[in-house]
Amino acid sequence: MPRASPERPSLTAALARSYAEHGLASRSVLLAVSGGADSTALLVGTARVRDTLALRVEVATVDHGLRPEAAEEVTSVVGLAARLGLTCHVRRLALQPGAGVEARAREARYATLEVLRQERGLDFVATGHTLDDQAETLLMRLSRGAALRGARGIHARAPTLIRPLLACSREDVLAFLATEEVGFVRDPMNADPSLFRTRVRLDVLPALNRAAGFSTVEHLATFARLASEDEALLAGLADAAWERLALDGGGLDAVGLRALEPPLSRRVLARLLVSAGARVDHATLERGRDVVARGGAMPLSDGFLLKATGGRVRCVGPGPQAPPAPLVLAGPGARGDFGAWRFQVAEGSAPPGVLALVLEEGTAWPLTVRSRKQGDRVRTRAGHRKVQDALVDARVPAEARDAQPVVVDARDVPLWLPGVVPRFVEPGAVACRHSLWAFPPASSERKTPPL
Repeated sequence: MPRASPERPSLTAALARSYAEHGLASRSVLLAVSGGADSTALLVGTARVRDTLALRVEVATVDHGLRPEAAEEVTSVVGLAARLGLTCHVRRLALQPGAGVEARAREARYATLEVLRQERGLDFVATGHTLDDQAETLLMRLSRGAALRGARGIHARAPTLIRPLLACSREDVLAFLATEEVGFVRDPMNADPSLFRTRVRLDVLPALNRAAGFSTVEHLATFARLASEDEALLAGLADAAWERLALDGGGLDAVGLRALEPPLSRRVLARLLVSAGARVDHATLERGRDVVARGGAMPLSDGFLLKATGGRVRCVGPGPQAPPAPLVLAGPGARGDFGAWRFQVAEGSAPPGVLALVLEEGTAWPLTVRSRKQGDRVRTRAGHRKVQDALVDARVPAEARDAQPVVVDARDVPLWLPGVVPRFVEPGAVACRHSLWAFPPASSERKTPPL
């Protein structure tokens, strides 16, 4: 008979503590039960502690449509739930065998359980993952080259999902079921050597235990738990670094990114690439960090380009971006959008964070907001300057210059480059009561005061 680990609490005590620690006392849970050992122990154990926790419990079992014997397994789960006084819901799917069936079945199962949870008004779905599942997942991910994020393994809790048996081993599960004299089914997929998890469970983990001279399951699971805590800390630091380094107009401050320690620079750079839609792997990040360190550019997958020039690091999408359509403002009260910018001709002071061009008496209407043109020049305190030079000096990325608004009057004379060049007002000019307000693209990373 399997024996529970003597240094750990009983399965029912572990279940009760897990439910309580995750705030499920006096709440509700939908148990996902396949009829296998782990989920059966979850069902019986939860039934034993539900009254103590004032826990509302319902059961769900899913037939994926992949095996004819699954119908009998569903019947056994329904019968066991009935004997324990619990409502059981049956959901049948029609999955097709073939490549990726394990992942497809898991995705469909979780989606079905979540829909049922919402329909029944329950707080959480609970699954029967154990310490052994955690150890197997860790080994699988490490073998595929996972970093600390992947080493987190299986989470004990997600927004509407809980895994209350994650502190119990498979030996604990089998010992509990033997004590309770409850049978369970054996899914033949768990012995299918074509599945990576099966090979890890039946070949790799036992070999590791033999090599170590003791069971490594709990040690591996502990590492996954500690990795999850460490990753949460590093992710928080990376988020703070992102907020600090993100530049108005997109991209990251190159000097600041180079100064980050490698664990943070990788995470911040990965966020930049992912937010642009580029694919990320370890090799790409290492090559990207090298480009950031020395400057220049690097091609990425799917036509993306990583650029580290002009003190800014950015990820540029494939192909040239078409400039926004011109916006014509006929007079007072006119408003509209130019790309991600919004403009309005209004009276009074502009709201905080909004740029403003004070209009003069005799302004040649209509005003037009358009992209730059070759030969454009704008008036500054030092005289006229080429718009192109002003954009370069302001470190507006080359790929973003066509999206930079240029405000011109009816004679096509540039008056203003919002956020880049302030409007020069001739001495003695008389202002009218109207201003042109420019609402910049929504950004919490604006680092420069409005111009």
